[in-house]
Amino acid sequence: MIGVNNISVSFSGIDLFKEISFVINERDRIGLVGKNGVGKSTLMKIILGYQEPDSGAVAIPEGRTIGYLSQEMHFDGDKTVMEEALRAFEELNKLKKREVEIQQELTEREDYESDSYAAIIEELGAIHLRLEMIDDGKEEMRSEQILLGLGFKRTDFDRKISEFSGGWQMRVELAKLILRQPDLLLLDEPTNHLDIDSILWLETFFQDYPGAIMMISHDRMFLDNVTNRTIEIVGGKIYDYAVSYSKFEVLREERVLQQQAAFDNQQKYIAQQERFIERFKAKNTKAKQAQSKMKALDKLERVSIDDLDKTAIRFRFPPAPRSGDVTLKSRDVEKSYGDHQVIKGVDFDIFRGERIAFVGRNGQGKSTLVKMIVGEEEGTGELKIGHNVDIGYYAQIQEKSLDPEVTIEKAIENEAVGEMAKIHRVRGLLGAFLFGVDDFDKKVKVLSGGEKSRLALAKLLLRECNLLILDEPTNHLDMSAKEVLKNALIDYNGTLIVVSHDREFLQGLTDRTFEFSDGKVKEHIGGIDDFLAQYEFSSFRDFEKKEEVPAKKPEPAPKPVQETSPSKTLSNKERREKEKEAKRLKNSLSSLERKVSEQEQALAEIEEKLASPELASADGKPTDIFFQHADIQKKLEEYMHRWEKTGEELERLSAELEH
Repeated sequence: MIGVNNISVSFSGIDLFKEISFVINERDRIGLVGKNGVGKSTLMKIILGYQEPDSGAVAIPEGRTIGYLSQEMHFDGDKTVMEEALRAFEELNKLKKREVEIQQELTEREDYESDSYAAIIEELGAIHLRLEMIDDGKEEMRSEQILLGLGFKRTDFDRKISEFSGGWQMRVELAKLILRQPDLLLLDEPTNHLDIDSILWLETFFQDYPGAIMMISHDRMFLDNVTNRTIEIVGGKIYDYAVSYSKFEVLREERVLQQQAAFDNQQKYIAQQERFIERFKAKNTKAKQAQSKMKALDKLERVSIDDLDKTAIRFRFPPAPRSGDVTLKSRDVEKSYGDHQVIKGVDFDIFRGERIAFVGRNGQGKSTLVKMIVGEEEGTGELKIGHNVDIGYYAQIQEKSLDPEVTIEKAIENEAVGEMAKIHRVRGLLGAFLFGVDDFDKKVKVLSGGEKSRLALAKLLLRECNLLILDEPTNHLDMSAKEVLKNALIDYNGTLIVVSHDREFLQGLTDRTFEFSDGKVKEHIGGIDDFLAQYEFSSFRDFEKKEEVPAKKPEPAPKPVQETSPSKTLSNKERREKEKEAKRLKNSLSSLERKVSEQEQALAEIEEKLASPELASADGKPTDIFFQHADIQKKLEEYMHRWEKTGEELERLSAELEH
């Protein structure tokens, strides 16, 4: 259908692509993969015609159309959802306008035998064919159907698109693409900013889409569920496999092993030939043969091993300064956009050192509450930052936190203070985040989504903060970068709030979960696995697909037992509810036991350090280790208190179930 023919692109004398060719067939589902910076997005822009290659060409048959979903979207903030969706019919409106122009021109012309007349007749025929495909006179009705299918409500149609989160804005862009029905969809990180509900819808939609699809994604499961072909870019060339991503990984490993074996054998052969040359080049009887071998070695095509992505960002967050006991307090917090209430009656306390996960569907207020905490949005009620709390914030959309017109180096220099402001420190930090010397003078606006994410993470390391808030931090990050970020967050000793739909990323990272649903925030003790186990869901997909999570009924206060009256027999419904509650309590108890054990171990380690006579500082004042000891002691006491209360509640409930 569409041919990429001998495309070559180079920057500063380095080949990005070197004469690569492939064909995109109808109904292809292609995953475009490769390490950061190999040119995946560049290749898409060349196919689109946004960028010219140094040599080669893209062959697109006449009448074929291409739709593009970018990593970064820019909407007119004054347009409503419906107005933005109707922009999908700009092509239709242009075709109709051109049709009228041609018909008017034909009534005035009489050069029926000329080439120009034949050309305009041919153009009119192409317009009619395209109109037959996309024009049924029901643009608004079709837009309404697609928007409803994507989860919008009719009441959302007249709301401004700027009121919606990134995930919902992505759905509007998808609606426009669907309404246009292009022959080829090019998708750059389509799952970024989307909740699991949206991702599931995308998977189903793409399976039945009549055209071809090429996508860049770091979501392994999404690639496996959608693609049937994988094109890898490595070292300026491509490898094309007719399999999904997981199968491709196996085949790639086999390819590299074969390359390694061929390389090793060739090196042995070269070593043998060089020994022969060295030994006999000075002997008259063998000199001619040695020269022949030298020429053969010069002409030998050397086996190379593909440079797979083994680089990784390297960093740790600075130690968190000590804050007050209460990091954040919320009392009756509410937020509305016009008549649409996003958050209502939210109450919670977050204490120093706690690690909180914000979970729930897009549009339920997670990012809105984060923006209220950092002061980007205002609402009603009391949202109070604790004493000596300094916030570090990673925004979901990096355009809002990075100046697009400055260079990478300036972006760091402008934020750096003290020792970090020194040029070698700045460049060292950039190097740790995989920015080389050649990248320092690049402007932020030309960076890929992954590069912007890495730069924003680097900025977080320039100042010490004790409340770290990350809104969808894994968007744009590849799998290895996600793992590095997670390990750095595990080692971070401040308070953490993270908004994410990535269960694997959240596992073992948080100890409380705030569930956002219908404007309310429900608090759950324990990490993400405890939260999912409480609702008996095996994955985040099950949780976010569910229409609604049944609320737990509060247990009535226990009444004094009368020895003369028989025990009340539980109904089947009551027994099921109590058994479910008992299971939740057991999970919470196990989680709290782990927390107690961890704190006891940490306390033992720090008390061993406290026993050292070299601990005290020169002036006799206590060092930070005493504060750490107090923090751990307090956490241990709190977890013990929770464990005792949970155990008592479980014993009472178990006694009721025995009757």
